[in-house]
Amino acid sequence: MNQTTASETTPSGKRPRGVRVVLFALMIGVLLAMLDNMIIATAMPTIVGELGGLAHLSWVVTAYTLATAASTPIWGKLGDLYGRKGIHLTSIGIFLVGSAASGLAQTMGQLIGFRALQGLGAGGLLVGTMAIIGELIPPRERGRYQGLFASVMAVAMIGGPLLGGALTDHLGWRWAFYINIPLGAVALIMIGLVLHLPRRRSEARIDWPGAALLVTGITSLVLLTTWGGGEYAWTSPMIIGLGVLGVTAMIVFVLVERRVAEPLLPLWLFHNVNFSLVTVIGFLLGFVMFGSMVFLPLYQQTVQGASATNSGLLLLPMLLSMMVVSLLVGRTITRTGRYRAFPIIGAGLVTTGLFLLSTMGTDTTTPTSGVFMAVLGAGMGFLMQLTLLLAQNSVDIPHMGVASSTATLSRTLGGSFGVAILGAFFTARVTDGLGGGASIEVSETGAQLDAASLEALPEAARAAYEQAVADGTNIVFLVAALLSIIAFALSWFVREVPLRGGSEPAARGPVPDAAPDTPVVPDPAAVGGPTPAPLPTPI
Repeated sequence: MNQTTASETTPSGKRPRGVRVVLFALMIGVLLAMLDNMIIATAMPTIVGELGGLAHLSWVVTAYTLATAASTPIWGKLGDLYGRKGIHLTSIGIFLVGSAASGLAQTMGQLIGFRALQGLGAGGLLVGTMAIIGELIPPRERGRYQGLFASVMAVAMIGGPLLGGALTDHLGWRWAFYINIPLGAVALIMIGLVLHLPRRRSEARIDWPGAALLVTGITSLVLLTTWGGGEYAWTSPMIIGLGVLGVTAMIVFVLVERRVAEPLLPLWLFHNVNFSLVTVIGFLLGFVMFGSMVFLPLYQQTVQGASATNSGLLLLPMLLSMMVVSLLVGRTITRTGRYRAFPIIGAGLVTTGLFLLSTMGTDTTTPTSGVFMAVLGAGMGFLMQLTLLLAQNSVDIPHMGVASSTATLSRTLGGSFGVAILGAFFTARVTDGLGGGASIEVSETGAQLDAASLEALPEAARAAYEQAVADGTNIVFLVAALLSIIAFALSWFVREVPLRGGSEPAARGPVPDAAPDTPVVPDPAAVGGPTPAPLPTPI
């Protein structure tokens, strides 16, 4: 029987057909997880009109986000212990059951509960894809596929609102959930039939006390950033209590992980300099990236007069530059194996782009803001895949799930804190600019203004409001730029450890910072054959 190894290609230079099938299936899974909230946002007004429960509307998003964040590290560890294929298929199944149930919901309470179930599956979809690819492909070869998965974000950002609006208008809001079922079923069948990985059955038990503490800590911190300044004042007993609970749970979690035989998050991972650095850089990247995604459309709609749909399309300069740079960086890493300059360049471009965006005013043209966004997107393109690649290159195959979930979680938590903290700066600046004359709310889904009251304002007051929003976005991007300087400084300390390649014997145990030139390849597995074939790394 012909075998296909991780580094082999067909005579034409293409990967085996089975690899391309699995690649397509994994991309569908990532698209589903990233697309969901984008589609639902457009359908929200119709959902509220039919089910009621306007006071609990934000929980439709919060339940999904919270379940995704809290479950991510657990999915990663389960894959490490019991095999990635079965765990990944389970997460797809849970996501599809949650989607179907959400579409059948008859009350807002039911919808919130089913969205939490859906988010639970989404956490496994994201980290499972990353870990599977990390196991099948040596880090040096993953770069050539980066642009494909970077394109998934662009499709989700641009296509989500358009698809959500079309489905809601022509088929009903329930199809915003039902659309996941056929797509997810295709991914489920394709992965089930074509992907073959080594079966793994560990005698170790999952660290349930550690899992409970980590979930408690993550949940408390996400709720703190979600509710702070909106549902509750930052100085309220609820927010202070969540902060104390979250910090206490995380401290106890660290103490527990130092003592258990099979920790949920092995603390020795952070002895690796690169792993620790990219975890912090990933947090900061999520902070500024999600903040940009929230406040750029607000500026475009309010100050530049774009429609809700067009504001999504106006993000194309940032998304396209991110895709192109990610693809070029990936191919360069594959060809040369060198990467140390890329996080420095990326963090520098992110900082520059944010400083440029902080200069936008009421007279800034759309092409000018597009150039600023392209600079920011280029910086993200340098960093997004590289942070995951370096995290995975810092560990051996049995800990790929933990490394992937940690990288994902750091970016997710960064995004949650970013939206909340930048939103607080935005609200304060706009409120000061208007003299307290407008009602402004910033939530986990973005900055939402009282449009009805603004329509009644005279022309002079409207101009004052536009100036206030421009000033608010200025402070948002200025704060983000100052924080990104930290990422730029940290990037200089990244060590260029040789990336594992595709023809050397496998290794076990932690990967040291001073790794030898001999790379490490995945365990024997089959993708359409008895041994693994390369796949890409998702965002």
